[in-house]
Amino acid sequence: MPTADKSALYRRLPAVDELLRLPAVAALVAREGHAAVAEAARSVLDRMRNEIAAGRLDEKGLELALGGLSDAGIISRELRQAMRYSLRGVINATGVVLHTNLGRAPLSEKALDRIREAAAGYSNLEFDLKTGERGKRDVHTQRLFARLFAEASETATVVVNNNAAAVMLALNSLAEGGEVVVSRGELVEIGGSFRIPDVMAKSGATMREVGTTNRTRIADYESALAEKTKLLLRVHRSNFQIVGFTERPSLEELVALGKRRGIPLLEDLGSGALFDLASVGIPDEPGVMDSLRAGVDVVTYSGDKLLGGPQAGLLSGKPELIARCRSNPMFRALRVDKLSYAALEATLLAYVRQDHDAIPALRMMRMSADSVRERAEGLQAKLQRRARLKTEIVAGESVIGGGAAPGANLKTFVLAVACDGLSADELAAKLRANEPPIVVRVGEGRVLFDLRTVFPEQEPAIAAALAAVVG
Repeated sequence: MPTADKSALYRRLPAVDELLRLPAVAALVAREGHAAVAEAARSVLDRMRNEIAAGRLDEKGLELALGGLSDAGIISRELRQAMRYSLRGVINATGVVLHTNLGRAPLSEKALDRIREAAAGYSNLEFDLKTGERGKRDVHTQRLFARLFAEASETATVVVNNNAAAVMLALNSLAEGGEVVVSRGELVEIGGSFRIPDVMAKSGATMREVGTTNRTRIADYESALAEKTKLLLRVHRSNFQIVGFTERPSLEELVALGKRRGIPLLEDLGSGALFDLASVGIPDEPGVMDSLRAGVDVVTYSGDKLLGGPQAGLLSGKPELIARCRSNPMFRALRVDKLSYAALEATLLAYVRQDHDAIPALRMMRMSADSVRERAEGLQAKLQRRARLKTEIVAGESVIGGGAAPGANLKTFVLAVACDGLSADELAAKLRANEPPIVVRVGEGRVLFDLRTVFPEQEPAIAAALAAVVG
């Protein structure tokens, strides 16, 4: 487009103040406020200028756009977009139960109720109702952990904001200025570039590596013990496996070595299950109770992974060692708020009652493949009249996710969908643009819906979104 023509189009654009005086826009100002509407109008005009500059908006297109300005339609849409929440709920149809990018474990209804109750007013977070004196926030969960870990020797538990914080706090409290012995095969990196060696360095402890990547023996640990040794560390390989020519000391061997030499054993479990994963077909994944029963001195694990609760880092173990962690000034910087305690307390109560299906993540893991298939068939039936959609139910695998149980999958059935005129990636993009957004997997040129991670009440939204795509 010639520069002279562009200049003529620019001159037709109204000023912001002129727009705000239009009756429809003035009514919008009355409802939403001057500042918000003015900013939306400014953004719309800026976009039009950019479209003219790029040659994508000619005289006819500008005429249509100006019509949208006069009735406030474009400005109203811009305002809704600008004022909408960035953090939004999505439908997780990927089959990844603990999807880190999608917020990991969804909370139970009881946990949501407890958060609402705790947030709406004041609470006894750090107030002892019996004595009228200041109390400790730990008591709200410690009593429940004590019941859950009753089979082990006496334990205490404190809560910080995530498992990385729990590991950092434990290392700093128990090994600052000393050495920590750890196998080279356990120097892991998890999501977000969280590396054990880096955390060790920040904690003030010195890492003493032993063994090799694939083989470490108990003798390697023992030969590394010295006057400066303050801690033995075992790290669960939560997001990878080493197979083939491998060797690793048993937990019992490490516990025995620690007791014999008077050195505490810290185990970073990462996910940390409070229920038997073997019951859902996932063997050999250690649980928190397994470690405590074996005699591990301190165990660190997450609240929003296999436990199925809010984001949190838990430290459970010998009361005297947990007390040292709690008295560390770093603890105050890492502790959690009343909302996390409320959600965690509700989640732990479900465990005490052995009501595992009340916890969404556990309910999803426990769901049988046949149940998933029945739901997929129901959704497929709702789509049969859509000629552009080709659907098929095929066997697949759900994933635990969240760095838990690497290599372990749950049998499932997925609804595979192809749409005439759209590639699988294009269909997936349209689903993400839906309200609410729907996140899926793509495989073999089709979009895959695994309803294991979809709440039943969300299924109509999926059917409606697909119907809207095909028209």
